[in-house]
Amino acid sequence: MVQNTLKILTLAQLSQGQEWRLTLAHDRPEHLIIWITRGQGRLLLHGKRHGIGTHNAIIVPARELFALDLGKQGIGQALVIPDGTDVTMPEMPRLLRIRDAAAMNELTTLLEAAGREQSAARALVARSMDAYGTLISVWVQRQLGREEHAPARRNAAARLSAAYCARVTAHFADTMTMADHAQALGVTATHLTRACKAATGKTAADLLTERILYEARSLLVTTKVPAQDIARHLGFGSAAYFTRFMQHHTNATPTALRKASASLSQVA
Repeated sequence: MVQNTLKILTLAQLSQGQEWRLTLAHDRPEHLIIWITRGQGRLLLHGKRHGIGTHNAIIVPARELFALDLGKQGIGQALVIPDGTDVTMPEMPRLLRIRDAAAMNELTTLLEAAGREQSAARALVARSMDAYGTLISVWVQRQLGREEHAPARRNAAARLSAAYCARVTAHFADTMTMADHAQALGVTATHLTRACKAATGKTAADLLTERILYEARSLLVTTKVPAQDIARHLGFGSAAYFTRFMQHHTNATPTALRKASASLSQVA
């Protein structure tokens, strides 16, 4: 497929069969429109925790911290939109709970048609996928214009949590502690922790840890960069500290995680 072409992926493909790719707080370089067709779970988006279920559409702009946990029974699709394309995306992340049957069918039909076009891989597939992406973007814009999807007023804890999540995305590899981020936001570490816990169910330190852990696991399984260089990139004082960090959060060493991922890829 042409590089930078829009893609339709199932949630299983988006996670590449590894739950942590969706359940850990992280951000991506591309935009996502996720359509849940079965299951219930939890969503972290824009610094707030949400319950989600069937016929929910999740709009995740590029570089927006989020996490999705639908469990093993959850099913859905994602439209992956590379940043810089002509497809218009909302600047703010949104969760849309779709109740109108016609709107449900319209989005499902568009995603299925785009999926068939992608699989056929015919001439001009990139232009065709862009066209489907535009139609899906129009669907999103129309839904955003409906009164039922007007965003709820956010309280102070949610606003602070969202600001912190934006900082985590921008600075997770900058050797800044949670307390450093709190100081930059003009609040105490205790206040930031309470706000994040109230808004997301996780502490501020948890969110920062998850983002670092996601990056570490991603680099271990997608590159051949030595673990000690990954540790240095993520601000760890030593390779030994990095190894202890990974063992604590995954019950495996960096080397073991890399080998396990390689074995999984061979089986797939």
